Amino acid sequence: MEHLCLSCGEKLVGRSDKKFCNDSCRNNHHHQQNSGQINFMRNINNILRKNRAILASLNPEGKGKTKKSTLEKQGFSFKYFTHTYTTKDGRVYYFVYEYGYVQLEWDYFALVQNTDI
Repeated sequence: MEHLCLSCGEKLVGRSDKKFCNDSCRNNHHHQQNSGQINFMRNINNILRKNRAILASLNPEGKGKTKKSTLEKQGFSFKYFTHTYTTKDGRVYYFVYEYGYVQLEWDYFALVQNTDI
């Protein structure tokens, strides 16, 4: 039975369980299979990096306060964060890596930085 490379279709010579004719074909095949997932993760990581940079720029002292409109003008996406922390009184802090925020009254947000990492 003749086996063909899964990437380029060339005839395989050697082991009976061989799937690719060389490393280049193996890499190309796996890249094509995973490219959709990789692009999805890359896009989310870019959003998280941008969110972190915005929080870091608005919070140089480690604690601060800002308006929601200020975050939105800079392109902050409230949909994406890395984790949450709930205090004993039930307030939920949303974190983007070490920088976090919690909504205060009206349109204001408290900004914090977790230095325990």
